[in-house]
Parts: sequence; structure tokens; C-alpha cells
Amino acid sequence: MKKGLIVSSPDILNGKPIVKGTRISVALILQCIASGMANEDILRGYPTLTQEGLEAALDFAARQFQGEEIRVFEHRK
Repeated sequence: MKKGLIVSSPDILNGKPIVKGTRISVALILQCIASGMANEDILRGYPTLTQEGLEAALDFAARQFQGEEIRVFEHRK
């Protein structure tokens, strides 16, 4: 999995972690999965989301729960 696919910026979705290049939050992806959506359905419903981005979001969430992930904020100039 490619590093740096999950980013956070105070200017986008109030700083929630998102898949880079989208406005799709990690939380939204988790909600979709919790509601029973398959990965293919999520990707079809959010065309800007890639399989790699989906996997990065799930990995990020797992690491958050394990206390291994540090949030990185992008600074806009």
C-alpha cells in the first residue's frame, strides 16, 4: 500500500482524514462497510475513490485503533 494516501487538512471536512485527492473521509468508508456495502459497491458509488485509496483508508482506521497511526496535516499555502 502506498504511503501518504490518507491526509488531513483543516480546510477540508474540518480536518477529518480523507483519501488524498478526494473529499471522501475514512469515516464515510467505514460507515459504508458497516452498512453492509461491498468494496465494489463503494468504488462504484464513489468513482473518485480507487481500490488503493479504499485499502489505505481501512489500514489507516485499523492503525488508529491500535494507536499506531499519527495524523498528518497538509498545510495549504
